Amino acid sequence: MQALTPHVYWAQRHGEIYLRVEISDAQNLSIGVEENILHFKGQGHGAKGENEYEFSLEFLKPVKPEVKHKSTQRQVNITVKKPEHIWWDRLTKQEKKPLFLAPDFDRWLDESDAEMELREKEEKINKVSIESRVHKDPFLGLKKGFLFMYNLVQFLGYSWIFVNMTVRLFILGQDSFYDTFHTIADVMYFCQMLAIMEVINPAVGLVKTGVMPAFIQVMGRNFILFVIFGTLEDMQNKPVVFFVFYLWSTIEIFRYPFYMLACIDTEWKLLTWLRYTIWIPLYPLGVLAEAVALIQSIPIFDETKLLSIALPKAIGMSLSFSYILQLYLVIMFLGLFINFRHLFKQRSRRFRTKKRKAN
Repeated sequence: MQALTPHVYWAQRHGEIYLRVEISDAQNLSIGVEENILHFKGQGHGAKGENEYEFSLEFLKPVKPEVKHKSTQRQVNITVKKPEHIWWDRLTKQEKKPLFLAPDFDRWLDESDAEMELREKEEKINKVSIESRVHKDPFLGLKKGFLFMYNLVQFLGYSWIFVNMTVRLFILGQDSFYDTFHTIADVMYFCQMLAIMEVINPAVGLVKTGVMPAFIQVMGRNFILFVIFGTLEDMQNKPVVFFVFYLWSTIEIFRYPFYMLACIDTEWKLLTWLRYTIWIPLYPLGVLAEAVALIQSIPIFDETKLLSIALPKAIGMSLSFSYILQLYLVIMFLGLFINFRHLFKQRSRRFRTKKRKAN
């Protein structure tokens, strides 16, 4: 059989040369590098049909003598290593490109793209290396299961509150404002008592969030619920209870399912956007509603002397609990600033990470 030259396609990376020889069902292959020249010889079906094909290429710069090749039904893939990680201006020593040689556009990258690919590979290798050194938590599955169930229970609780209040609003209209506490309080008590776990979880290392923002939010809500609404019957029939409970539940029906899905490494883009966006108007409105409840409760505490501290008879007066409420109003808006700043940082960090992954 007459020896012919096959079609050869090439591409490079900083450390390797890739050659693709267009010969299908190749047999009797002889491939090697001698004195920086690649010699190829083999039989198969190429551009000139079933024949013996051969070619030689003298590389622009030195290469390692070891050659890796893999024959498939359609082609022969050859990999040649460079001794130095450098970019070549061309493949062959002779400036004029051989007629049978062409770029392999399926694998072709320019130098900057190849550098980026190399960096990504190094990052993956480093990540795997770090992960292999990090001690895996044997209780990780148990922790995720606990957090999933916690968030599921809270989601169901706040969903019941939200749906119940919404249905009553449509049926009863404004009349539903005045008996919200007596209808919803038991479930709200349960959810807010359970929410104390959101302070405990970061404190014991179950979640990687700050303790202080969770403490401010949970304790602030529980103060409103148990002290302002729970101890004052006159406050329980006021419309402000409806607005406080409704705003709380609206935020939580998006927050808890987001964390619940995060426990099983699942993400819904719309839910993520809602979780990190809907609180921007609702959280300040919730604090404003809580402030209204505090202001409305001050005259009641003054009149009833409830929770006031009696001072010695010689002084002839008592320390009204309303003073503490006025101080708490200031602290509450300071807490709003701290939590708002924390949540904005969380939101910015989240969407920056998503943008980097998309790019």
